[in-house]
Amino acid sequence: MSDINKSAEDGGAFSSKVINIVFITLLLDLLGFTLILPLLPSILDHYAQTGDGVYQSLQSLVDLFREALGIPMEEKYNSVLFGGLIGSLFSLLQFLSSPVTGALSDRYGRRPLLILTTLGLMSSYAVWAVSRSFSMFLLFRVIGGICKGNVSLCTAIVADLPCPKARNRGMAMIGIAFSLGFTVGPLMGAYFALRSRTTGNVFYQTPALLALAFSVADLLFIWVMMPETLTKDAKASSSKFGDSSDFLNPLSLFHFSAVSRTKDPPPKQRMQKLQALGLVYFCYLFLFSGLEFTLSFLTHQRFHFTSMQQGKMFFFIGVIMASIQGGYARRIKPGQHIRAVQVAIIALIPAFILIGLSWNITMLYVGLALYSFAAAIVVPCLSTLVSDHGSANQKGTVMGILRSLGALARALGPVVSSSVYWIAGAQICFLLTSASFIIPLALLRTASRLKEE
Repeated sequence: MSDINKSAEDGGAFSSKVINIVFITLLLDLLGFTLILPLLPSILDHYAQTGDGVYQSLQSLVDLFREALGIPMEEKYNSVLFGGLIGSLFSLLQFLSSPVTGALSDRYGRRPLLILTTLGLMSSYAVWAVSRSFSMFLLFRVIGGICKGNVSLCTAIVADLPCPKARNRGMAMIGIAFSLGFTVGPLMGAYFALRSRTTGNVFYQTPALLALAFSVADLLFIWVMMPETLTKDAKASSSKFGDSSDFLNPLSLFHFSAVSRTKDPPPKQRMQKLQALGLVYFCYLFLFSGLEFTLSFLTHQRFHFTSMQQGKMFFFIGVIMASIQGGYARRIKPGQHIRAVQVAIIALIPAFILIGLSWNITMLYVGLALYSFAAAIVVPCLSTLVSDHGSANQKGTVMGILRSLGALARALGPVVSSSVYWIAGAQICFLLTSASFIIPLALLRTASRLKEE
């Protein structure tokens, strides 16, 4: 009995060590990734003033979209739309690369792929640091989009942990890393951009070099500290790549075909539940990312928020998310995750009604508090639920496909939501999307029933 207890203690210590390493790895990655977020409007203005040919070509596409929807010709709106276009490109590249990265990690291990993707990110930040044209800037985003596999790989590492409680805590810690990264990173980016202006350099050069430094530190940390969590037996039993359409065809991804067509596929009922959870994840992020994108339109149009006020608003959201993930999400017991997601999505319905109808700052921030609560719960809990599916040699593929579905949702959601916003108005957009959260709730109910049968 003492040997069993000692083995359990050793396993718990290893899981805690892995979770802490994943947290630091992802935080370093996200700090580098988010430095650019507050600088994007200024970067776009910079290339507009230089008369860059590639920029002007893309601007004409943005103008066609703006005119088709009747969006006023205003610098703030142009920056949001152009930034959304670049964000959609990044998400589409993630949609294409995440399943492949996950599948490769099932075959060759998490650690080698994590080192490889981090090297790719380092090269992208190096391109950004030396870029002096918009085409070079786009190249930086393209390389980054293809190589941004750290998130899906970190979730696969957590999914490798044998204990459900450890997996739940690990997914919550990944959520905390996101909240901290998206809270602190943009502030650092804005600060060092101001420092660059005072030294006479191009304003984005210091943030670009800092992002490169974070990436180098991340690589060294992974190299020294990150253990391989995929067992040799799992590597040996990993199937060869199947049909490439399983990784590129959206319908195949929604059906998790790359998992179901292996030599040891999960039982039919578990596959059905996995597919239902993937659909919930996509629908939630499609609706959520769309309203997240149009929030900047609403606060600027209705409350005349400056960039600083926008920054304070997102800081408020980040602090609440980190607090909830650190205090509540990581303590959710196994078996309670579907219920937690249901409560969180239900909270989004009044959240977006309050935001859409808000006539004062207090009403807006009450809605944002509910919004932050839901944002802190849904993705970590769904990731935990999905991580229970698939054999040990399929976790990378499963989490990579989930990440890919999320990227597709983030690419499409802002386009659809901003179209509804400008055609029908802010109130209709927020009320309609609020009502649409019934769809992921119904799908979640289906997944819950599959569990009971």
